[in-house]
Amino acid sequence: MDMVEVNVADGIGVIEMNNPAKRNALSEGLIDGVMAALDRFRAEHLRVAILRAQPGAKIWSSGHDVMELPVTRRDPLGWADPLRKIIRHITEFPAPVIALIEGGVWGGACEVALACDLAVATPESSFAITPAKLGIPYNITGLLNFMNAVPLHVLKELAFTAQPIGADRAFQLGFVNHLIPAGEIEAFTMTLAGRIAANAPLSVGAMKESMRILAGAHGVSPNAFERLQGLRRVVWDSDDYQEGIKAFLEKRKPRFTGS
Repeated sequence: MDMVEVNVADGIGVIEMNNPAKRNALSEGLIDGVMAALDRFRAEHLRVAILRAQPGAKIWSSGHDVMELPVTRRDPLGWADPLRKIIRHITEFPAPVIALIEGGVWGGACEVALACDLAVATPESSFAITPAKLGIPYNITGLLNFMNAVPLHVLKELAFTAQPIGADRAFQLGFVNHLIPAGEIEAFTMTLAGRIAANAPLSVGAMKESMRILAGAHGVSPNAFERLQGLRRVVWDSDDYQEGIKAFLEKRKPRFTGS
């Protein structure tokens, strides 16, 4: 079964994540399908892309596929990790990408949703940043992406507690642009996409790329970068990292010791 379905009409491309058995986990296969669709849209000069789950989904995406995380003591979210690839594909896509969100958005899927240029969600949607439940040190680039999108104190609460927030609070915090009832969200999102598609594509594309570059203009000294990498190494070399992955696979609550 294909993990994504693609539809194109009137300069708008829709990518539907289609792996409900795994709650649209961001596996390498699903991510490859999304990136292939975006490559097709780029080649066809489409003016807007929409990323969604199946209509009526309870889970938009459950985040990084834990089954694909390394069990050895190495960086679980490195440059070549599929999650990092899809984030770059979305942010570097030359036209706006809209996240149409129904259901829960967990872990790395939150970063995927925030990497999209706009987000439209149902009132039943929720968002949770969950690496602390697994003992995973989140990628530095990912943390910067979150910091660009969410107030720092709110991000700390989400990251430290790993607890979800509802759609109302997500809307207030700017996670999403619009809250729309499930029965109306598809039509609303297509109308929004149509308004974008009607504008000058070079103008829209230039503004998107300019904002991407400006948002990423963070200065970090070499010593500070090494310190950040060192902090992450401590985590992925820890017994807690091994315990987090093992507990997930065994479907039990992890017993973290801080070692």
